[in-house]
Amino acid sequence: MKNDLLFDFTVDKATKTVSITREFDADLSLVWDAYTKQEILDQWWAPKPWESRTKVMNFEVGGHRFYAMVGPEGQEHWSVQKYNSITPKTNFKMLNAFADEHENLQLPGSEWDLNFSEENGKTKVNISIYNESLERLEQMIEMGFKEGFTMTLNSLDELLETLK
Repeated sequence: MKNDLLFDFTVDKATKTVSITREFDADLSLVWDAYTKQEILDQWWAPKPWESRTKVMNFEVGGHRFYAMVGPEGQEHWSVQKYNSITPKTNFKMLNAFADEHENLQLPGSEWDLNFSEENGKTKVNISIYNESLERLEQMIEMGFKEGFTMTLNSLDELLETLK
């Protein structure tokens, strides 16, 4: 990540919300595609040395993504993202929940609200992650979500440099 790019990560236990703001040195269309197209998403949506492997992705309102985070020894951790709202190149909202390999959700999940904006050739992504349960929020934090998601966003930054 370039040092002059904005990055903020805040956990608010009172509202059970994680807020992330991340700036990328790339145009909005490219960053939007990186979040919404399977062939790009699978290249960065996992902290290294893990990989993201999408089994199903249908990016439309009512659609979903079913994918696994695959570890270096082949271990799989499945998740589902259900798309609730999409405003092209501006915002999308989704439910994100852990699942088993048969797509059975482990609820409660978390509600993600992703907002995209561009200024002076840089794209800012604001992500708000609301957890219905404080227990789930604390589980995310204990699992190393901040460190893992920071690594994941840095992978996106590196990928965007090669895609420009």
